Parts: sequence; structure tokens; C-alpha cells
Amino acid sequence: MKNVEETLEITDNDFLRQFEAKVGDCLIKLEYAQHPRKLFLTKFVIDEDLCKRGYDSKFLEAIFNKFLEEEKRVLPTCSEVVKFYKSHRNKYKCLLPTGINL
Repeated sequence: MKNVEETLEITDNDFLRQFEAKVGDCLIKLEYAQHPRKLFLTKFVIDEDLCKRGYDSKFLEAIFNKFLEEEKRVLPTCSEVVKFYKSHRNKYKCLLPTGINL
């Protein structure tokens, strides 16, 4: 079996406003709403089997690391992404807009 990190190639689909990664026949996606100063992370969709294999956290970690590099302000609004953020709060707290606490 391939390493999760090796097989995960994430793209930004501007047209559908979602980040995507294809694993086999499955598509992992994180939908967002773009606003002038921040990005709202609105819906996370992943196959249950991929989730069990750890692709959920690898996908979100890669996305959040990209946000760190680009110094984007993001606001997770769906429960799965909020849960990921809370478990990695120390690393990603600088991504939240000023005055927002999760």
C-alpha cells in the first residue's frame, strides 16, 4: 500500500470553489466561500473508507499548511474542519481572523 502523503495531490477548483484530491475513484473535497479578507471553509466531503485510512487529517493538514504559507485568514464552519482545527490549534491559530475564537 502506498503512503498517504505520496498519493495525495490537492488542487484548488476555483469554478466549484473547493479544494480537491482524488484517491482511486473517490474525490475528497473541501468547499469554501471566498470573501475579501477571509475564506470560509463550509463543507468537507470524504468517503468513510478514506477517512478510516487517515486521508481526512492528511488532506486537512496539507490544506492548512498551504494557508500558513500564503498567510490566508480562514474560518472553519463545518464540524469536521472545526474539530481538526481545535486538535491543531497551536499550529494554526494565526489563521483565524482577528477577534474570532473556536
